[in-house]
Amino acid sequence: MTKKEKIISWILVIFVGVIALLAISPLVSLFISSLRPSAELIRNGITLSIPWNELSMKNYVNMFQNGGNYWTWYFNSLLISGLTIVLSLFFSSMVGYALAVYKFKGQQLIFILVLLILMVPFEILMLPLYQLMTTLGMIDNYLAVILPMIVAPVAIFFFRQYAIGLPKELMESARIDGCSEYGIYLRVMAPLMLPSFAAMAILQGLGSWNNFLWPLVVLRSNTMFTLPIGLSTLLTPYGNNYDVLIAGSVMTVLPVIILFLFFQRYFISGLAVGGVKG
Repeated sequence: MTKKEKIISWILVIFVGVIALLAISPLVSLFISSLRPSAELIRNGITLSIPWNELSMKNYVNMFQNGGNYWTWYFNSLLISGLTIVLSLFFSSMVGYALAVYKFKGQQLIFILVLLILMVPFEILMLPLYQLMTTLGMIDNYLAVILPMIVAPVAIFFFRQYAIGLPKELMESARIDGCSEYGIYLRVMAPLMLPSFAAMAILQGLGSWNNFLWPLVVLRSNTMFTLPIGLSTLLTPYGNNYDVLIAGSVMTVLPVIILFLFFQRYFISGLAVGGVKG
């Protein structure tokens, strides 16, 4: 590298480092605040200042001992997000794969409909979805949160774009060997789509984990709430349970970080390939 290239490289490293620090600063301030007393939080709010003499693990101890329904909400979010990820990856990938590799009547029309639905804000779809869930008797049920999310238009579009680049010769070879169409997908093509599965697992999991509006509409019981709804109930006009709220918010971030670390190997390649093929 020339001297000029080294200088440019160092400038880019410093710039990216500053951006990274700015991006991580909210998480750092949230963690520091979770170690401060509730009264201190009310007085000064969430800041990056570190009052060393006031930091302790009392908020976390209190959350584990007197967290009330917090762990129920945590379990609800884990269950709903886990099922949403698995079902969404399975059904959306099959639809996207079929639109990419098969030629059938109405194929382009279905794809256009997927794109049209992709452009419609979810808030517009909430009323008909709510009426459907009411008719099916699924209000205040896990299924009311999960079912509308398992065939996501964005996931269908992404899997279609990725599957377009899959080698069709493998399909012909599998057919010659007597493999069924479902077998071709599950045994031959799906393993080749692992990067796309990893990328969509992160995106779908993050969306489901942070979903607030739709669960708020269809869930009624306190024991059925997900974490975003449950944590919001801790802030009331009659009292604010900041110790559980802030410590609980820190614990809420952990599954997302774990999910990303688990799939990060394929995440970037899946997004890059799925975004440019077509």
